[in-house]
Amino acid sequence: MKFEIALPVLRSGAICLALAMAACAPAGTAEEPASAASQQAEAVHPISGLQVIPVTVRSGDTVHTFRTELAQSREAQAQGLMFRTELADDEAMIFPSEPQTARSFWMKNTPLPLDIIFIGTDGRILNIAAMTEPYSLESVYSVGVTSGVLEIRGGLAEELGIEPGDLVEW
Repeated sequence: MKFEIALPVLRSGAICLALAMAACAPAGTAEEPASAASQQAEAVHPISGLQVIPVTVRSGDTVHTFRTELAQSREAQAQGLMFRTELADDEAMIFPSEPQTARSFWMKNTPLPLDIIFIGTDGRILNIAAMTEPYSLESVYSVGVTSGVLEIRGGLAEELGIEPGDLVEW
C-alpha cells in the first residue's frame, strides 16, 4: 500500500508573507505558555492541590502575608490540614464561611498544633483558638458569625502579635 500526503502548494509571495509575519512576532511569545504554566503551578499547593492565594493580616502598622490554601469546597474543608506534618511560617489555610455562620473546628487526624483564627463578617478577627492540641476531638468555637477561618502554625499568632480586632483580607 502506498500513502500520499497532499501538501498545499504555496506561491513564493505567500511564503515571503508568512516569513515576514513570523519575523514580526513579538519576542518571548514562545515562552509565554511556559510562563503561564509555571504561574499556574505556583498557584496550586503541591500537597493538597488547592488554589493558593495571598491572605494578609493587618496588626496595627504591620502587615503579615501568608501563602494560603483556599479550602472552598465541602470536601476540602472537611480534609483541612489533616495528616499534614509541616506548615511553614508563611503558609496557611483559609475556610470561607458560605453562608456566613458561627463555626467550630476540631483537630481530628491533625498532627500539628494550629492557631485557628475566626474572622468576623467585617473581616476582623473575632477570636483565636491558640496552640490547639494535635489529634483532639474537642471542638473550638467562634464567638460569633464568621466570614472565614484561617489556620496557621500553632503559636505563630502570638509570635507575630496577631490578635482579635486585626483585619484579615483575601
